[in-house]
Amino acid sequence: MDRLLEVEKLSKDQILHEVSFVMRQGEMLAVMGPSGSGKSTLLYNVAGMDQPSGGKVWLRDTEITGLTEDEKAKLRLRRMGFVFQQMNMMANLNILDNILLPVMQANKGAGRKRRASLVMEARALMQKLSISGLEERNITQVSGGQLQRACICRSMMNKPEILFADEPTGALNKGAAAGVLAELARINHEGTAILIVTHDSKVASNCDRVLYLLDGRICGELTLGKPAAGMDRQREEMVSRWLMEMGW
Repeated sequence: MDRLLEVEKLSKDQILHEVSFVMRQGEMLAVMGPSGSGKSTLLYNVAGMDQPSGGKVWLRDTEITGLTEDEKAKLRLRRMGFVFQQMNMMANLNILDNILLPVMQANKGAGRKRRASLVMEARALMQKLSISGLEERNITQVSGGQLQRACICRSMMNKPEILFADEPTGALNKGAAAGVLAELARINHEGTAILIVTHDSKVASNCDRVLYLLDGRICGELTLGKPAAGMDRQREEMVSRWLMEMGW
């Protein structure tokens, strides 16, 4: 598979220290490590939401670290998707309008016909993620799991090449977390690469690879390959054993 994301000697002040790795097209990669190890900082710097103090990041042939802030904002809007533990939905907008917000920003000046098409796409995504019927509700009228699925819908509206997820199941109960994980796995199966920061071995066991970050450095890597039917428990046990070896 083609290289999608390449990180070369990425550093951030005293938090990250020359971190390097490559993601392939369609890969699902987990980053794990203890609190304070630099996981979220890594994600934010790779995605261009923060500026590293050293190193380079490429998304295909685009060097993200060499772009202006405006160029990085456009890149994130058009080629990346984001799902966070804190869901960052607008309280004054209903669920449908929250889903539409980034894609409407990317299509400023588009006519009524284009907006109607985007609304249809948003509704189709909501149906696919089993949250149809919630379009007119505000963010306090849905469950945490439903709201996180809406966030996934929002992240997919621009058909991103890569989805960045920072502890997307961390604030959810077990059932809701399983549903969100299943949707992320489905999105990945359809071709979207996912870089996910997580503390959950079950989440990591659904990924192709796992990186272990400690004190701002990658000190371990586990290759799992794509999940196969009936192998969930074995994969999770494999991740758990590996984490113990890493000193988790």
